[in-house]
Amino acid sequence: MAKAKLEYIWLDGYKPTQSLRSKTKIEADFSGSLEDCPMWSFDGSSTGQAEGGSSDCLLKPVFICPDPQRKNGYLVMCEVLNADGTPHVSNGRATIEDDDNDFWFGFEQEYFLWDMAIDKPLGFPAEGFPTRPQGPYYCSVGAQNAYGRNIIEEHLDVCLEAGLNVEGINAEVATGQWEFQIFAKGAKDAGDQIWVARYLLERIGEKYGISINWHCKPLGATDWNGSGMHANFSNTALRTSGSKEVYDKICNSFSPADVIKAHIAVYGADNEQRLTGKHETQSIDQFSYGISDRGASIRIPIATVERGWKGWLEDRRPNSAADPYKVAAVIIKTVKSADVLETV
Repeated sequence: MAKAKLEYIWLDGYKPTQSLRSKTKIEADFSGSLEDCPMWSFDGSSTGQAEGGSSDCLLKPVFICPDPQRKNGYLVMCEVLNADGTPHVSNGRATIEDDDNDFWFGFEQEYFLWDMAIDKPLGFPAEGFPTRPQGPYYCSVGAQNAYGRNIIEEHLDVCLEAGLNVEGINAEVATGQWEFQIFAKGAKDAGDQIWVARYLLERIGEKYGISINWHCKPLGATDWNGSGMHANFSNTALRTSGSKEVYDKICNSFSPADVIKAHIAVYGADNEQRLTGKHETQSIDQFSYGISDRGASIRIPIATVERGWKGWLEDRRPNSAADPYKVAAVIIKTVKSADVLETV
């Protein structure tokens, strides 16, 4: 049997935004199952996760899928543990309280394809800005509107071949800006799949000499949109209650000042540059919710209302560089604090 290439992927300890790291482990007679992925280790002193005098950190495999880009390859998402087996402080996945997978998440991941030669989005001129403002690029077609489609299509194909539950892609509002959406029943699974999809996109970018810019406002204080990672979420109460009162209670549980602060703390660095109250956002220092309101902190989709208040909510505040594990963890904590399950 051919030897298998297992690409162990993890998040480093960089602040305020963690980066992806990976290395390859060769295994003979590998079954392809997660249970047969051994624990591994790495030098945490090189990733901001340990001191040089005691540098070993552990990699605990938590998710596996085929690697369509490598012969006999697998992608293995890992949690980082301390040498004693406890979760490392950088391990956001370990903070998710969703053991029964009652919470379902759909993340809308936006990003820019970035031309490193000019340090601007793909499709921008070397000097200044495109002659047309944003507008014609959203869900666009044509060489004058859509930039980097070959990269996007390749990414979609490899994600689907890997078995990731991508539910769609589209060109976004700004030049060179795109989005993919991933849904999973279970917060940890949703986070695993987003990170693996991000990893695959980064690796495809290497092939074309195009970097992926995850920053929430890479064009600064201009009239060009920032990038978000809208978090669509539901639990049993949201999916089955049929009650506007339940929705109001859950939405209001997000409104206290300390809760807003806890969410913004993990919704991605530099989010004040994006959450300005413009470009389909609410201001970072305010909280609001509303039906079909893309300028609110939390949008109640019209489909939820039309189904008799059975559906989901969309938190529009997480930005494109946020850690989906940490986003899911804080949303779950807040929804549980509403204590509405007994009403269902």
